[in-house]
Amino acid sequence: MGYLKYTPYLYLVFAVFFIYEAIVKWNESEATPWLSLMVAGLAIFMFFFRKKYAKKMDDRNNQS
Repeated sequence: MGYLKYTPYLYLVFAVFFIYEAIVKWNESEATPWLSLMVAGLAIFMFFFRKKYAKKMDDRNNQS
């Protein structure tokens, strides 16, 4: 279960990738970068959500 501490950072890696992809698509005439930006926003949201949830579970385990 030790790997679960590091999985939220995978969301940040995905966010950086999709932000990079959106920047590359921004210069193309027919490409739409909006989907990439939405996925990056979702990945950043999931990072903070998972961190908060992990802290809540850690606090609950320490109380018992």
